[in-house]
Amino acid sequence: MVFNTGAALLDAIVLAVVSKEEGGTYGYKITQQVRQVIELSESTLYPVLRRLQKYGFLEVYDMECGGRNRRYYKLTMSGTTQLAMYRREWKEYAGKINGMFEGGAIYE
Repeated sequence: MVFNTGAALLDAIVLAVVSKEEGGTYGYKITQQVRQVIELSESTLYPVLRRLQKYGFLEVYDMECGGRNRRYYKLTMSGTTQLAMYRREWKEYAGKINGMFEGGAIYE
C-alpha cells in the first residue's frame, strides 16, 4: 500500500482487532487479522501492544495452551473509550478525505 500507517492509526486498528474477542486474543492472531488490511510484522506489533498496555488501554494475562504460556490482550474500559474516540475521529477524517477524492466540498 502506498499510504503510511502512523502510530495513532496503528493503535486504533489494534484496539479494534482486540475488541472483537470478548475474552481477549493473542499476539499472533492479532498480527494475522491486522495483516488483512495493512502489512505488519510481529516485530512492529509487540511495541504497539506494550504501548497500549502502558497507556492502560489493554490488560494482559497469560494462559496455558498446548503446554506453553500464551499471552492474551484484552481491552480495558479505558481502551474501549479510546477506541470509541478513534472511531469518531476516523469517521470524520475519512469523510473529509473521501469528499476531496470525490470532488465534493472541502471542510475546514
